[in-house]
Amino acid sequence: MNVDSLYQEIILDHYKRPHGAGLREPFEAEVHHVNPTCGDEITLRVHLDGNTVSDVSYAAQGCSISQASTSVLNDLIVGKNVEEGMAILDEFNTLMHGKGKIEPDEDVLEDGIAFAGVAQFPGRIKCALLGWMAWKDAVSQALVTTSSDTASTGDPK
Repeated sequence: MNVDSLYQEIILDHYKRPHGAGLREPFEAEVHHVNPTCGDEITLRVHLDGNTVSDVSYAAQGCSISQASTSVLNDLIVGKNVEEGMAILDEFNTLMHGKGKIEPDEDVLEDGIAFAGVAQFPGRIKCALLGWMAWKDAVSQALVTTSSDTASTGDPK
């Protein structure tokens, strides 16, 4: 089996059996993102426990790439602190904008390396990044909500 076939298999597995799918409570922020070029949509929720990402839940419609990428995001981000999650996002973003010439770090991206081939197709990069950009937006909102709750009550949530 060649590497491209393996990567396709990983993407299809995450698409058919998505990790973290389904909107759950509790959550500190919910966002809705749309990729206007293809119509993919995602509603994503983030639950933080202090600075730790306790849950990422989502409802998505769209292509296998956008949905599989969000499933991989769930595997990589849940249980990490926000800074670690942002570093993983940066690594994935670098891979997606590398035009297929970036060697992915499997220790950081795990199944996310399967999207290396997607970077060769500019029209599909937004698909792969849809869930990641929604996560970044939701975490930013959750951090603002959490810090304003702390400021107003004097106690962390």
